[in-house]
Amino acid sequence: MFLTSKNKNRPFHWGPYALERLPHDTRIIDVEAARPPIARPDRPQPDTSSLFVKALLKYHEIFRNQGVVEPLPERAPVPKDLARRSQDVKGAAFFLDASQVGVCGISDNAWLDGEERIDHGYAIAIMIGHGRTPEEGNLARDWVKGNEAIGAELRAMEIAIAVSEHIQWMGFAAKAHDWKTGLVDLDRLTVLAGLGIRQGDAVINPYLYKNFSVAVVTTAYELQSDTPLGKGAKNAKGFGYWIGAGGAVPGLEWNRRASRATHLSNFPMEQVDRVDRPTTLILDDEVPQVSKRAEFFERAARGDLGEKSMIERSRFSFKHPFAQAMVSLIKCMVPEQGGEVAEKVPGFEDAEANTKAVKSLSYFLGSEMTGICEVPRFAWYSHRKNGTAIEPYNKYAIVMLIDQGYETMEGASGDDYISGAQSMRAYMRGAEIAGVMGELFRSLGFGSRSQTNADSEVLHLPLTLLAGLGELSRIGEVILNPFIGPRLKTVVLTTDLPLIADKPIDFGLQYFCANCWKCARECPCDSISWGDKVVFNGYEMWKPDVERCARYRLTNPRGLACGRCMKTCPLNKVVTWEGPVATRIASWCGVNQRWLKPLLTPIAVWLDDYLGHGIRNPVKKWWLDLEIVDGNCVVPPKGANERDLNLDHKIDPKEQKMAYYHANVMPPPDSGEPVLVNRKEALKAKDLLELPEEAKKRAAAGKPKPAHYVPVEPLGTGMTEDQESANAIWDKPRGHGT
Repeated sequence: MFLTSKNKNRPFHWGPYALERLPHDTRIIDVEAARPPIARPDRPQPDTSSLFVKALLKYHEIFRNQGVVEPLPERAPVPKDLARRSQDVKGAAFFLDASQVGVCGISDNAWLDGEERIDHGYAIAIMIGHGRTPEEGNLARDWVKGNEAIGAELRAMEIAIAVSEHIQWMGFAAKAHDWKTGLVDLDRLTVLAGLGIRQGDAVINPYLYKNFSVAVVTTAYELQSDTPLGKGAKNAKGFGYWIGAGGAVPGLEWNRRASRATHLSNFPMEQVDRVDRPTTLILDDEVPQVSKRAEFFERAARGDLGEKSMIERSRFSFKHPFAQAMVSLIKCMVPEQGGEVAEKVPGFEDAEANTKAVKSLSYFLGSEMTGICEVPRFAWYSHRKNGTAIEPYNKYAIVMLIDQGYETMEGASGDDYISGAQSMRAYMRGAEIAGVMGELFRSLGFGSRSQTNADSEVLHLPLTLLAGLGELSRIGEVILNPFIGPRLKTVVLTTDLPLIADKPIDFGLQYFCANCWKCARECPCDSISWGDKVVFNGYEMWKPDVERCARYRLTNPRGLACGRCMKTCPLNKVVTWEGPVATRIASWCGVNQRWLKPLLTPIAVWLDDYLGHGIRNPVKKWWLDLEIVDGNCVVPPKGANERDLNLDHKIDPKEQKMAYYHANVMPPPDSGEPVLVNRKEALKAKDLLELPEEAKKRAAAGKPKPAHYVPVEPLGTGMTEDQESANAIWDKPRGHGT
């Protein structure tokens, strides 16, 4: 298809492989019923002399201790339609990057012999394909080879726990099971759920053969079962597979990914022009170091934005049961972000070899794209949430992008009940990847700390720019990547492992964003600038009204947070074999033929609206609209946002009222008391802004930086224990009201 994606009409919960096109055989149910129950299978113990295996097993054990939710007072008003229930549950697993998912009833002999039996009637089998083994000569090969199954098992268990908690938050019993502590026969349930075929003593998958791992969720939540695969399903990789029949991911795309070197991402970032400095001005010596206390979500938690925003801060992104299901996994990784550093292991003196290994490992663990830079001082926060000062402690930053999910975004308005879950998914996955890598590097003798959304001591935006993963966009304080646009979150691993920094990139985004106002047009709270770039706190940007944006995201009455700018951006596209031919051509031209930008940009922006990009695709909506209110999961009292395009909306830049909070009006880093925002003064602060050329000339002339770039000094009194804990969102006890 030239202008539309081949999978436009493929329901998301069908997944990337065309299992629905394969032969199925219900007789297999009786065959499996006749098999006797088995005891827990013997399995070779993992090689715990491998430091990488130790890191994987540590996180696997951390995850196993999660996944239990106190029973809710009432069950959620879920549909009676079992197919719709299964769509929600399977969609959740696919959204978390499951390779394949199936549902079946649990026969008596599916419980392991000699183990406890639970009153659960249904099983959700979650299959993860093994990651790619690095090539000969790549240092990461020694870490990964032979441990591919363990890596996939960690991912399968992560997804199983999140899905089980999702079901529990709707008021139904559920439990995650893996090979070590699970209570069920994984092979039998893989077969019954339509994901595997018995071949002798093994179970194979038509697409992944034996290269997969499985975790299972058992539940009392009644679902629609799938049917087992027939023997003929072994011949799955025919012509239809290669072209992506039924809208599945084409075999050609799977092969393209497999043909790339493991230290390269799935996207040709090596084709993008590299430059010495980011395409937007950064006055390194003038950028003020800000404290965590200055972030607007943190300010909301302290009461700076008023009572309503303070109350909603503790639940705004996770008041949907699926978003809430990921909270425990995010929280449990916070204490593991840093740790003791072991004695240095020899063999890691070659920075180039280390860099290749780091990138290969990040992709094995699930990063979408990875870049490296040195950490400038201004990219460190000055103070932590509790007001204590931060001194820089690592030289390098490994910056990793996590895709927020194109198809799910296609089904959403951008600010409805899945938007917050998209963020939580990326934060959870990023914390897992950086956590495992940090654990490994510390065991090799190199100081490392994962910097996550729950607890970061560095600013991700400048590091993402410096690591060559994108350019700053009109959306404001959001990076756009040339291949996945703005639908990304980042995680950073700071480290002292010797590495080679990447250079920033230039794919012509500054011209594109200067001539496209779609994100500003579609912003539900008019917080994105319609005007030109300015210099704010030492950065050149289209400065957004962060206060207004934060208030809307915190108090959105018909959804979780907001990602509408990402949803509607013309660069939010699929540029691989699954995407439209025209999009793939445009992407290639945008990266490799940048002289065409003046011609292509107006056509691209017009065509984007003409084709309806940014409207909701109901085929891709897999989730149920639910909200946790006062300890119960209910239908959202005010309904869900159902926005499409707002083609006639326009604001005169001269009339747009934008608030600017410079460093000199931020609260003291150690202030535990509310410091109310003064929007009236922030509107007047527009007069303090410089144009980029003005800032360049002033800096070149050696004139001092503006006084409003100087941050507020600490009070020096410190915070009380109560004041510290008041802002510790991720440290609060977990309950139905949070």
